[in-house]
Amino acid sequence: MNWDETGPETDEATGPVFDDRLVDAGHLDGEDTAVEAALRPKDLEEFVGQETVREQLDLVLKAARARGATADHVLLSGAPGLGKTTLSMIIAAEMNAPIRITSGPAIQHAGDLAAILSSLQEGEVLFLDEIHRMSRPAEEMLYMAMEDFRVDVIVGKGPGATAIPLELPPFTLVGATTRAGLLPPPLRDRFGFTGHMEFYAPAELERVIHRSARLLDVGIDAEGAAEIAGRSRGTPRIANRLLRRVRDYAQVKAEGTIDREIAAAALKVYEVDARGLDRLDRAVLGALLKLFGGGPVGLSTLAVAVGEERETVEEVAEPFLVREGLLARTPRGRVATPAAWAHLGLVPPAHGAKGQQGLFGA
Repeated sequence: MNWDETGPETDEATGPVFDDRLVDAGHLDGEDTAVEAALRPKDLEEFVGQETVREQLDLVLKAARARGATADHVLLSGAPGLGKTTLSMIIAAEMNAPIRITSGPAIQHAGDLAAILSSLQEGEVLFLDEIHRMSRPAEEMLYMAMEDFRVDVIVGKGPGATAIPLELPPFTLVGATTRAGLLPPPLRDRFGFTGHMEFYAPAELERVIHRSARLLDVGIDAEGAAEIAGRSRGTPRIANRLLRRVRDYAQVKAEGTIDREIAAAALKVYEVDARGLDRLDRAVLGALLKLFGGGPVGLSTLAVAVGEERETVEEVAEPFLVREGLLARTPRGRVATPAAWAHLGLVPPAHGAKGQQGLFGA
């Protein structure tokens, strides 16, 4: 690493300015940011779901506290919205330590990472979201920082360059990733604990919704919570977002209390159907079925048909449609399943969509 390369943006009063996001929801503003922060559990006992990860992490943190040591580095993987950022904050709270939050895309140079690491306090938790998107030079610097708590700073250029070791205080790195397979083995192996976050069962989401409703001072019955949970894609973040939108509907068009009828009517307004599909999901399925007879069709063609970017279709809509068994990815392109035809109330062609016979036995 060379200090001559472009480093992070700086502020004269406070020093380096980093991407210190407070929520893994991404780009929330104003009231939504405050609400997201208020709904986050503050300790492991309050955290709903992820029983295996929660139990294992509890042992790791209790053992570290008993030894009076810094907790091992933690890697959390799983889909967006399952609680990785929340767990990082809980780790810091359980260890009674401050937390620094940044993200992989914000660290484009080794100098960015060196500036962050050199300013850490002893025992501090560094949460690195989307760690798989960090630049390669910074990633290689992180190896030594995690293992030996030091980094080598290169001063000068060419034959006269000198490596100066910079000692770091013991710290805990919490890395979060939605694509664990993109992490190189040398980085993955340096984490003392790895936890994979699973999608939530409807009963767990109902507990999340009831807890959030209490914090938001919203009246909701069991059937109303079940209706929202069933449309939340197994994701607490989506459940909380839908709860807030249903709350708005109930305040404006009802008497504020949410039951099954109110929840269903509200989610119809916001174009979330009974299975959790939104406008984009139905547009993708509709184009696949109505324009291309169920497929197979290429991703780029499908994206053009729905007026979206290829990446949007592939990364936003497809994962849920595949998980729900409504769409399949094949070497020849995207193919709708029989369940997709049934969900949209359409009748498949009598001869079966081209290329589907071998997949689904048309």
